[in-house]
Amino acid sequence: MRHTVSEITLDNGAKGLFIHIPSASVMTFDINFRAGEYLVEPDKWEVPHLMEHVLLGANDLIPRARDFQAELEKNGAYSNATTGVYDITYEAECADFEWDRVLGLMLVAITKPLFLDEEFKAEFGNVQEEMVARSNNHFRRLSLEMREGLGLIAKTDAERLELMGNVTVDDVRDHYARTHFAPNMRFVVAGNLTPSRRKSLVQLFENIELSKDGKRFALPHERPKRLVRPVYIANDTVENLYFYIDTFMRRRLSEAETDALSLVNTMLTETLYSKILGTARERGLVYGMNSGLSNTRKASNWWFGAQVSDKNAAALLKITVDELHKVLNGDISKAEIEATKQYALGRFQRSGQTVGGTVGGYAGRYFFDDVIDSYYRIPARIKAVTKERIVEVTKAMFADDLWGIGVLGNCGEIFAHELQQQLAPLWEGAPELVPILK
Repeated sequence: MRHTVSEITLDNGAKGLFIHIPSASVMTFDINFRAGEYLVEPDKWEVPHLMEHVLLGANDLIPRARDFQAELEKNGAYSNATTGVYDITYEAECADFEWDRVLGLMLVAITKPLFLDEEFKAEFGNVQEEMVARSNNHFRRLSLEMREGLGLIAKTDAERLELMGNVTVDDVRDHYARTHFAPNMRFVVAGNLTPSRRKSLVQLFENIELSKDGKRFALPHERPKRLVRPVYIANDTVENLYFYIDTFMRRRLSEAETDALSLVNTMLTETLYSKILGTARERGLVYGMNSGLSNTRKASNWWFGAQVSDKNAAALLKITVDELHKVLNGDISKAEIEATKQYALGRFQRSGQTVGGTVGGYAGRYFFDDVIDSYYRIPARIKAVTKERIVEVTKAMFADDLWGIGVLGNCGEIFAHELQQQLAPLWEGAPELVPILK
């Protein structure tokens, strides 16, 4: 959608983006606080999540959670909140005609929560149910155990369930008071932001009833380490196996490197004709495979994952290793690169068809490190990727020998170690792997 973006820095220390989309018939609001799990003691891990559940409930204006939700959503508006290791984000989307009413309710909820004992007890039960449901997600469980093994900040859902009993409503109130202040807030608002609306929005955020003291919390220092052995999770109920492969670089990728690695990532797994997934499907080895990029404060990550039958796992990893070696050796054609660029350009254009999709293109990076990705520069950035840059950044992702594999299933630790050995040649000069004894 055609739009313009401007950053707003307020006198109270808050910052945010206004995305003006003249054709929009809805408005969206994303309000973020650096308030995630890394800011609490390990035995109080679930405090931020429980706070997020209770906050969009009873408040000074409407002292009952169900009544608040009914009022906010009565004209079809949507609201939600999410908690992660780093942040809590509150979001809403509504029809254009009621933007001020919905935003006003959201701001009251954020600034005037009551944190009632009875609502805390109810949400405590709801969060328990949520954790149990999440624990049935095998990819999620494997990912969290790998994050712990790799030295990143994480706890499994089983650990979180055990720790929930340590959390009281007073812990929730204390965490709110510690984290919900104006300089720690970031926001993204999108819609038809006429001059009068912009003025009203500035006034609303400038006058928000939060403390003006303090500064935004810094991201934590996470230092990924190499997995000497595979993370293996035995599960006899799983007929196939789930795996993740992670490799890290000890620094953040530049913008140009990110563009190049994103392109080769697409080339390898993101289509049914891609070099890894397409080849594997052509041979009947796997239904689907995913990969992607992520960052910590000082490191960059490239991951691959799939579920595959035990009998096909080695063949799938052979394709993965072979295709990655081709990239590392520069064995990719100009035609392959150009075709991938065309796909990436088309996907980019599809991603911004809605107000929410447009916001998604800005909010993640802005909330992470205050960087505003230039939406209209992305096509030129994609076109600027070269074969040399692809090879260079791919080599860099394997140069630091920071990697690991995780497997969930009933294949056994020895088989998981064999898969690890199969991957090892990708990391040149990697030390000998620790064997699994029979």
